Amino acid sequence: MRLAGKTMIIGLKNSIRFAGISIISFCAVFICTLFMNYSMDLSLSESLMIDEAARIMFDAQLMTSKVVCGVSGGCMLATSVVLLCFYIKNYIDYHRKELGILKALGFSDLRLARDFSVFGFNVFIGTAMGFASAFLLMPKFYEVQNADRLFPDMDVSFHFSVVLYLVLLPTVFFSFASVVYSFFRLKTPLINLLKGKQGRVKLYKGKKADAPFMIEMKRSVIRQRISLVIFVFLSAFSYSATMQMSFGMKEYADVMMRVLMVAIGILFSCITLFLAASSVVKFNSVNVSLMNAFGYEYRSCCRAVFGGYRPFSYLGFAVGTVYQYGLLKFMVTVIFGKVENIAEFNFNIKAFLIALATFIVFYEAVMLFCSERIKHITLKRIMAA
Repeated sequence: MRLAGKTMIIGLKNSIRFAGISIISFCAVFICTLFMNYSMDLSLSESLMIDEAARIMFDAQLMTSKVVCGVSGGCMLATSVVLLCFYIKNYIDYHRKELGILKALGFSDLRLARDFSVFGFNVFIGTAMGFASAFLLMPKFYEVQNADRLFPDMDVSFHFSVVLYLVLLPTVFFSFASVVYSFFRLKTPLINLLKGKQGRVKLYKGKKADAPFMIEMKRSVIRQRISLVIFVFLSAFSYSATMQMSFGMKEYADVMMRVLMVAIGILFSCITLFLAASSVVKFNSVNVSLMNAFGYEYRSCCRAVFGGYRPFSYLGFAVGTVYQYGLLKFMVTVIFGKVENIAEFNFNIKAFLIALATFIVFYEAVMLFCSERIKHITLKRIMAA
């Protein structure tokens, strides 16, 4: 940030720290590019579908592409929007004094908000890499999708509309959304900005005021950062849905598709959960330092900071379980209902137990890793910061 000349609130180098948006954009565009490009090339051979079995599979493949693009793209778009708002809000909160000084010097809210459009650069990096990676994998993807030779052999074609819808328009949308959201976040009285950020969690008064300190601390941590609850929920939801779907689709999808699904799901889960856990520690550093100063044990601090998120993680896992079952049931009975020799889909208890066991290990490992930072938070370090 510079106070002279052309002020830049966030530069491109600073935006690299917000790589979560790029990674999530990559995941969404990678999957959507494969299926969208495939459906477009497959549609060109519609007139050649004379055989009834091929025609039925042709319609099923097109519908599958629409469902996959709509579900994966829609979910990750919503996550990216939440993540974008989270990054902008936190950046403004941690630079309140600097922003207040700039406003005192005469910079308007719109002038300051304009520089937040750089977040569109993160989206562009993620979407461009997702498209490029998918395009490189596409020949193999086409071959696997037509393993039964029901369709004519297809060459991979480049469709500019895919680039437009999955790379260019998302970049413009997120750049514009960043400016609009930051503009409204900056409409704060100047005196409040100059006071700087507030780091303590407030213990709310009311009916729950008489609750034990540790319980009220958990509740307050949750209420202060609802966006982190969403990230924990989405992380568990994604892990549960993708892991169980990969096992449940054993008879309906090839190994390549199942491996891609698990890889994308786990990557998405890791990013959102790690972001949430590390942010929880960062936002509660003042409270943790005070608890350490007053003699609270390390485990007590961990329970106070992270304990309130555990129910939301298992809720997300449960919702992901129901979601994947409903989606696969719909695809097998409705989309592939007319296809011969399609096995009936039933709930896979073995897949559920494996996903649950691995999720518990995954979740607790990430929380344990992030909680190690609590040991190094002291009142002296906070006062010196």
